[in-house]
Amino acid sequence: MNWLQELVGVDKGIIAMCHLQPLPGDPHYDEAKGMDYVVEAARADLLALQNGGVDAVMFSNEFSLPYLTDVRTETVAAMARVIGELMRDIRIPYGVNVLWDAKKSLDLAAATGAQFVREIFTGVYASDFGLWNTKVGETIRHQKALGASNVKLLFNIVPEAAQYLAHRDIESIARSTVFNNRPDALCVSGLIAGAETDTQLLKRVKDTVPQTVVLANTGMRLDNVETQLSVADGAVVGTTFKKDGVFENAVDEKRVKAFMDKVKGFRGSAMTLAPALP
Repeated sequence: MNWLQELVGVDKGIIAMCHLQPLPGDPHYDEAKGMDYVVEAARADLLALQNGGVDAVMFSNEFSLPYLTDVRTETVAAMARVIGELMRDIRIPYGVNVLWDAKKSLDLAAATGAQFVREIFTGVYASDFGLWNTKVGETIRHQKALGASNVKLLFNIVPEAAQYLAHRDIESIARSTVFNNRPDALCVSGLIAGAETDTQLLKRVKDTVPQTVVLANTGMRLDNVETQLSVADGAVVGTTFKKDGVFENAVDEKRVKAFMDKVKGFRGSAMTLAPALP
């Protein structure tokens, strides 16, 4: 049993995204509606996700577009307020992601008791957000200094809207990332949020590091659940849970339930096909 199975209590865990509305300091923050609106929008999405049956939830500042790689203090403070106000409503394991700043993500996890963090921890990239140098050694030492060694680290090794500067195949990246950094999971993504993860790419990563949890990080939908979960150990899911499957929309509880029913059906069939233990 891997750590994700232990955390969520099932195989092929689904981590749902709770995308926070633009926050103070963000270009699209709605000053008229203020932070109360941000909190209540997040609460509505959280409850819809939980009622729909997801296994875990991850809070992220998804609408802080365009993203920073050195996130400002006001963003972390606002996210901490939202999660703090939702604490009484959270019924499942939860994580955080401060886009795109690994140290700030760990700061937020330490402050809120989050059990995992997803980030771009390793590599140097040319991205929509400029030249991006992650400096993983500093980040892991920061984690230790925070007393957050228990926080699981989900390494996104195919970052959205960015390209690895070195010419390396995905197998080499996966192998060296696991050897040098001991990630708790590797996340494999499409180009942007909602873009389907290449199943063959998932398989190449999983075959290279079979003892490491590998997650489909973007673009899982009703029509590809079985294909992708036949390879991946679980998934991070956001856009498909939104009304009409549109990134900007609120979470639709009916879509969540339909998706999770499909996942549960797959889990049942996988158990039926599995060989009996001696």
